[in-house]
Amino acid sequence: MEPSEEKKEYIAAPAPNEQVIAPPEPPPKPPRARVSDVIDDEVESPRQTMERKRDYLEGFLQKKPEVTPAGEPGGPLYEAVIEALKEIYDPEIPVNIYDLGLIYGVDVSPDSDVVVSMTLTTPNCPVAESMPAEVELRAGSVPGVRDAEVVLVWDPPWDPQKMSDEARLELGML
Repeated sequence: MEPSEEKKEYIAAPAPNEQVIAPPEPPPKPPRARVSDVIDDEVESPRQTMERKRDYLEGFLQKKPEVTPAGEPGGPLYEAVIEALKEIYDPEIPVNIYDLGLIYGVDVSPDSDVVVSMTLTTPNCPVAESMPAEVELRAGSVPGVRDAEVVLVWDPPWDPQKMSDEARLELGML
């Protein structure tokens, strides 16, 4: 082939018994977007959007929290009893009995009666007689508590997994 000759591609003509189908027409082009199409009286300006967000935030911040009943977890009487129990320390271990995991439950009735379910590290604990009485006195001395009772339970038995992270850190177990 000489350099001046161009390579031409030929398409074979259809056979006489073949039907010639025209190529499909391309779909019409979509209309172009115009700025005038976007600007509408109903669309908020950035200033209006910001004012709406600010109003929403102000309403949210001014909403008063739901009042937790005094005896429910998070309520003032319940939390005061927990704080009083955190002041009682195990005589053998320098950790309070609440973080030590000895308190299984604190129930405050609508009449402000408190029932503390607790255990001891072992049934042979040297303070088995005095500790429940001290817990009862502390819980009963919280302002607003009408009566306090301690229920000593042994099931489930206490184990070191019931201790809080603060107690484990204090005892060098972390």
